[in-house]
Amino acid sequence: MISQHENLKRTYGPLFDEVSAALYAADPVGVNTGGNVGEYDREAGTILPRLENAHSADNVQVLVHDAFCHAFGGAKAGDIGRYEDVSELIWEAWLRYGAKRREAR
Repeated sequence: MISQHENLKRTYGPLFDEVSAALYAADPVGVNTGGNVGEYDREAGTILPRLENAHSADNVQVLVHDAFCHAFGGAKAGDIGRYEDVSELIWEAWLRYGAKRREAR
């Protein structure tokens, strides 16, 4: 039986890893201890399906902040501004992913 995590990795391919890595590098809630590289896989899996409805990096910022509020609570997630830079990276990755999907058709 395929787990939801494995299914998302199959669906999004390298984009899943790119989003997780961007979140890990940004480490908005301070859980990066240097050896737990998959720490933000769950949040990446929450964010990716919702990107279909995003129209800008600002939309992504709201999605990312919501995912972190849900996963860690509002107090630990902090202010939405904390997610601006990583959201721009995720938006750029999403645009590249969309372009590759269109080329593959």
